[in-house]
Amino acid sequence: MNTLENRVAIVTGASSGIGRATALAFAREGAAVVVSARRQPELDQLAEEIKHSGGRAVAVAGDICEDSTARALVETAESRFGGLDIAFNNAGTMGEMGPTTDISLAGWQRTLDINLTSAFLCARYQLPALLRRGTGSLIFTSTFVGHTVGFPGVAAYAASKAGLTGLVKALAAEFGPQGIRVNALLPGGTDTPMAAEMNDTPEALAQVANLHALKRIARPEELAEAALFLASPAASFMTGSAMLVDGGVSINRT
Repeated sequence: MNTLENRVAIVTGASSGIGRATALAFAREGAAVVVSARRQPELDQLAEEIKHSGGRAVAVAGDICEDSTARALVETAESRFGGLDIAFNNAGTMGEMGPTTDISLAGWQRTLDINLTSAFLCARYQLPALLRRGTGSLIFTSTFVGHTVGFPGVAAYAASKAGLTGLVKALAAEFGPQGIRVNALLPGGTDTPMAAEMNDTPEALAQVANLHALKRIARPEELAEAALFLASPAASFMTGSAMLVDGGVSINRT
């Protein structure tokens, strides 16, 4: 029997990178998947790929910062597949980068909206649906940046993601007694379009890889397997955690 047989999952930020890889992993393990991002063509392609492999998927495009999108994802999960068991709130952005004194208020606010406020909006709709099932797993993509390591030039990103880890802990304490597990996945450097925005030359990529104890960056599929673990019964006694899957970047000094 597949790990997520008869489960229903939402995956945001699913058009590329970790979100896309995780949607494929969840579907491979038997879950029906509602995939979301802003780009409809990429989502449709992903949904078709899942269906072609024998899985179940539906694409819902929209801005994850909008209340209506967060609500539509849960409504779709319940109307199309009968409920909700897992949500991987993965959508995010690097946001406006540069010296903190030069970051605009609009850039700061937009980064918090995408990385933190959208997670709150999603959870606000997802939690009642999970409670209707009597159990469930909420997973949020945070980062080691601002958690174990500080980098210059990414204040908005670091602050928003650190806030996300705080949200995870609060939700875990609040909803644990009702059978809901809530965890944060903290990737290290990963080969995604978003990471490429920050490191856009071979030299920059090599420097980032060298920061890790494993001396490389991750493939999205490696993070997808970690998300699958958090979603699965194998993590049944795990909640409130900030799970580092970072290739040793948090501990490396060589």
